[in-house]
Amino acid sequence: MKTIGLDVGSKTIGVAVSDALGWTAQGLTTLKWEEPDFATAKDELQKIIDQHDITKAVIGLPKNMNATIGPRGEASQTFAKELEAAFNIPVALWDERLTTMAAERVLLDADVSRKKRKKVIDKMAAVMILQSYLDANQ
Repeated sequence: MKTIGLDVGSKTIGVAVSDALGWTAQGLTTLKWEEPDFATAKDELQKIIDQHDITKAVIGLPKNMNATIGPRGEASQTFAKELEAAFNIPVALWDERLTTMAAERVLLDADVSRKKRKKVIDKMAAVMILQSYLDANQ
């Protein structure tokens, strides 16, 4: 019973998966897609869901600092509904405020070059979203 964590952006989707016990999140990949066309991400997500026996999804919900939902949050809510309908798995939206900034800080502290950071930042944010969710729900 694994969970997939997604950091959904307008051009890329960071992907992380949990271990079978739901204790740890591991970064998997970053998918390219063409928002708002869910079909541009569907096949790759299907492969990951099948390969990793995914039974639940957690999608980062970008809220404004005052906890309101803006356009990016609405886009994540729409993506969550489409994912749930397409794959018939439960989807949880998880507050992702500051996860991209935290991921950037971790990569900076690890002295990862700017070029490499750009390639892995979404995947790292997905790990932070999923790990935060797993920690809160154990």
